[in-house]
Amino acid sequence: MKKYIIYIAILAVGLVMGYVFFGTSSESSDSNKTEKAEAKTQMWTCSMHPQIMQPEPGDCPICGMDLIPAESGADGLAVNEIKMTENAMALANIQTTIVGNASGTDENTMLLSGKIMANEEANAVQASYFEGRIEKLNVNFTGEEVRKGQLLATIYAPNLVAAQQELITATSMKASQPALYNAVRNKLKLWKLSESQINQIETSGKVRENFPIYATVSGTVSQKMAEEGDYVKQGQPIVKVSNLSTVWAMFDAYENQISQLKEGQKITVTTNAYPNKEFEATVSFIDPVLNTKSRTVSVRTTLNNKEDILKPGMFVTAKVQMSKGNAAQAKITVPATAVLWTGSRSLVYVKTNPNEPVFEMRKVTLGTKNGDVYNIVDGLRNGEEVVTNGTFTVDAAAQLQGKKSMMNTEGGKTTTGHEGHVGMGNTTKIETSDHIAHNQRLETAAKFQTQLKGIFGAYIILEDALIKDNAESAKEGANNLLKRISEVDMKLLKDQNVHNHWMQLDKELKEAATSISKTSDIKKQREYFVHLSAHLINAVKTFGINQKVYVEFCPMANNNVGAYWLSKDKEIRNPYFGAEMLDCGSVTEEID
Repeated sequence: MKKYIIYIAILAVGLVMGYVFFGTSSESSDSNKTEKAEAKTQMWTCSMHPQIMQPEPGDCPICGMDLIPAESGADGLAVNEIKMTENAMALANIQTTIVGNASGTDENTMLLSGKIMANEEANAVQASYFEGRIEKLNVNFTGEEVRKGQLLATIYAPNLVAAQQELITATSMKASQPALYNAVRNKLKLWKLSESQINQIETSGKVRENFPIYATVSGTVSQKMAEEGDYVKQGQPIVKVSNLSTVWAMFDAYENQISQLKEGQKITVTTNAYPNKEFEATVSFIDPVLNTKSRTVSVRTTLNNKEDILKPGMFVTAKVQMSKGNAAQAKITVPATAVLWTGSRSLVYVKTNPNEPVFEMRKVTLGTKNGDVYNIVDGLRNGEEVVTNGTFTVDAAAQLQGKKSMMNTEGGKTTTGHEGHVGMGNTTKIETSDHIAHNQRLETAAKFQTQLKGIFGAYIILEDALIKDNAESAKEGANNLLKRISEVDMKLLKDQNVHNHWMQLDKELKEAATSISKTSDIKKQREYFVHLSAHLINAVKTFGINQKVYVEFCPMANNNVGAYWLSKDKEIRNPYFGAEMLDCGSVTEEID
């Protein structure tokens, strides 16, 4: 019995000792787990400003937007890679395309842009053959058709009156002084009087005061060079007549395209005026001198225009067949929307993981451009997936996350777009049409639209300064524009999609406006104005300002890439060339 009591006592002591050692250890372990769990407390961030991290929900201190739960970081990604959330992908409408060889014959063609001009070889200037005053001008307007032999003008010529009197006097001495008589007749012939006109004066013995000028060619009056009542000198032009039965199509070819062009080469010409009609032509002239400003040469072809459907000034596109050797150098094609330019680099974003939204910034070498497609010489492989819509949004996200980006070659945190900074570095040469593609109108507060209208008003003041070639006024206008942009109350944008879209535009607008305000070089200002206009067009189309606005386009701006701008009026006043080419351009769209 005592033996059992001893065993029970030992067991009780063991239980007490076990509780002391292992029980407290378990409590300690549980405590550690609790502490670790507390250490992993959910953090909150802003969808547009990921540098903001707070331990509890609330408003973003930068933009006032509601914070969202922060996801785990993209550990293991390279500095040139970025991971986006599915929600951000959907909001920004990020789209990708698998690249590969071009199909059909498109890969063997090259496109050139140009415009229709009057055939200078078929132009004629109708001049006055004698000095005098235009009593009657029978040409009323530019564009009027005239026929060979048609009466163009009637001129009172004092010198011709005196010469007629000499003829009448010489006629009476015809038998005795035949040489004088013949000299007077020949003098009248030099003034383009016909034999019948001279004989009539001689027979009638009357001096004629007004003499006609007849058209020597048929065609269209392209320029009136004198008005009724003007006193003209001998040989002075009165009208310029163009025969438009044939016209010239003048194209600009870049240096890397010259080797593919030669005289006698067959090309196909199309125009937006007749999208389903093609005009076959032959290259008739290639300018031997390169334009050092645009780095292009002029290429000319003559088009048959018997139907009178091609008008001088009309924009046209030429499709030129490339040689097989050159086409073989560029096997992969991508849409132009996929490419970002930084002046010295061409970049695309490649989706590196088919199952996750991870993108790698990739430098590529471009070949020729065919329409809206670029040939890629180096940097991409067949079957790779690239971003083709929303490329700028992906790049902006990379900048915000401190990754390598278009303007940030080394990585590291960049400014958020709310500070006044230049941020442009070298001029980014981009296709402006990528920025102003059709935007779905988003519903916004009326007060925000009013603020955006104020931004548009400041933009017009800046635009007017560039039109007038005034760099200092442009700097002042840019500073005023920055002030207007900074005054926008972003808390008015409650919808996340609307807010995110404006935040990106806000950043781009500030960068461009700041760049303009920092330089007195009007050429640089106009380069930045390309970006400013593209993003403001995006904003006006997306949000509206309760005012009719015109989108206008100049194909010669931005180094012949073309550039858009906004205007209150239909009248073309070109901010990219000012007085040099004030009326170059056309209205492409009306925004209500």
